[in-house]
Parts: sequence; structure tokens; C-alpha cells
Amino acid sequence: MFSLKGKCVANEHRNTLFEEKAEVLAHITHPGDQFVMRVRAPKTAAKAKPGQFVHLRVSDERALRRPISIMLTDPERGTVDLLYKAIGEGTHLLSERKVGDVVPMLGPIGEPFDLSDESKRYVLIGGGVGIPPMIFAADDLNGRADCVVFAGSEVEFPFALKPSTTLLPGINGNAILAISSLEERGIASRLASNAGLYGCYEGHVPNLARDYLAALSDQERSRCVLLSCGPHPMLHAVARVGREFDLPTYLSLEEHMACGLGGCAGCVVKTIEDGVEKYRRVCVDGPVFQADLLPEFA
Repeated sequence: MFSLKGKCVANEHRNTLFEEKAEVLAHITHPGDQFVMRVRAPKTAAKAKPGQFVHLRVSDERALRRPISIMLTDPERGTVDLLYKAIGEGTHLLSERKVGDVVPMLGPIGEPFDLSDESKRYVLIGGGVGIPPMIFAADDLNGRADCVVFAGSEVEFPFALKPSTTLLPGINGNAILAISSLEERGIASRLASNAGLYGCYEGHVPNLARDYLAALSDQERSRCVLLSCGPHPMLHAVARVGREFDLPTYLSLEEHMACGLGGCAGCVVKTIEDGVEKYRRVCVDGPVFQADLLPEFA
């Protein structure tokens, strides 16, 4: 994993990968070909950390699995919630799975976000199917550290929404909606969209987060850490915001991958660590990387 100082340190999550036959408990369709699936996978539910993902076999005919970010877990009930969008043949096959079906699953995979410093304020920025790790992180931080969630989408959000009762600095009056499940637990959130969705900030979600950060006092802003997951153009914008305010910024990369276990090296990304160029595997060395180590986002 990568520490807050940008050093590559030893993997602390060995021997926590499981192969489970995950039973589909619920599978809900949302606008824009979005799906929320709940599966029973007790081993993964007990060990998963925000930022990690699972690798699902979408059908018996498809040998290659599909990586899906973990949105929430319930270790007591042994359940894992996943949000994905059906955009290719594999995820379309996954969308046909019914309640009671069994989905072979590997997980949890990858290096999670570092949420250990409870003196920080975590600014969580998610776009599209990059929103789930932000919800997972907010759930983990709830009650022990400050956090705020900014979520962006160009289709209707696949969550219940409600007007927020929490005032946030720098947020204009049009951005009134929040994610209900977060609002009910006292976790502040706001939404952004370019699709004219009611109650949302009109524009890209990194700009919404920037407005918030710019309105904070220097002292409050210095406590902030940016965590983000979403499309690459969005991550580039988040990295720019981090540089503008000189804030630690961590990006969870979305990459095509084959094995998902680090063996094929098909998902490598270039890093610069202590001036040395290296190639890291997104699946197991990531998916979370410090933005400063990624020349693509410099």
C-alpha cells in the first residue's frame, strides 16, 4: 500500500483473499442500466475494506471475471452490496442473474484507502460507478472521523435522495439533495450532474468539491484529505484540485483486468517512487494510489 507520505510499504493484507459461492439475495435495476446487487459472501464481508473490490464470474460460459467495487458490507449478516453499470457483454450477463443464483466470487482484492488518521477530514469524491467506494469509506469513517461525500452522475442516481439539513460551506442553494442513507446517519453529502437533475450542482463533481474546499478556512482545509474514484477525466480534475490546495490526494483507478490477482500484469500503471520509474499492478498494488506517484495525473 502507499502511506500518506507517498512511500510504498509492505502489503498488510496477505491471506485475506477468499473464493466464495456468493448467493444473490437482491438485484435491483435502476435507470441508466445501473444495478445494485446484494450477495451473501460472509468471508468477504468480514474482511473487506473501503477501496477494495471483488472479481465476479458473470456466467458459466465466461471464464474471465469482472471487477466490481464494493459499496457496503454487513459483517454480521455476511452480505456485500455492489453497484455496477451494464456497459459490456460481461456486465450485461451479470445483470441477468436472479435472486437465488450463485455467483462465483473472489475477494476482497486490492489495497484499500488509508482511513487510519482520525484527525483528518476526508473529502470523498465519486463519479458514476466510482461512487461505491466513497459510500463504503463514509460508512467506515462514520462516528470516528469527519467526512463529506460528493457524488456525480450523468444519469439518475441509484439511491434514495432527500433534501439535506446540513449546511456546507461554498455550496450554492441549488445543490440541496443528499444521499438519504448517509443523511440519516449524519454524514454530509451533495450531488453534481451535467444532466439537469433536480437538486444537483450543475457541473462536474470535482468543481463542487473545489467550491467546498475554497470556502473553508486555511486551518480547516489543511486537515483535508481527498479520496476519489471514477472515470479518468474526473480523476485528473480531482488531482488538479489536490495540487491547487496542496492536499494529500488518493485515487482509486478503474482499469480493465484479466486475472485480478496480479499474475497477468495486464493492468499495470506507471509510478515514480523516490525518483525511480516503476510499474505497479492496479489489481493488487492498487487500486488506490497516491496521486503524486502517478505521472499520468501530475
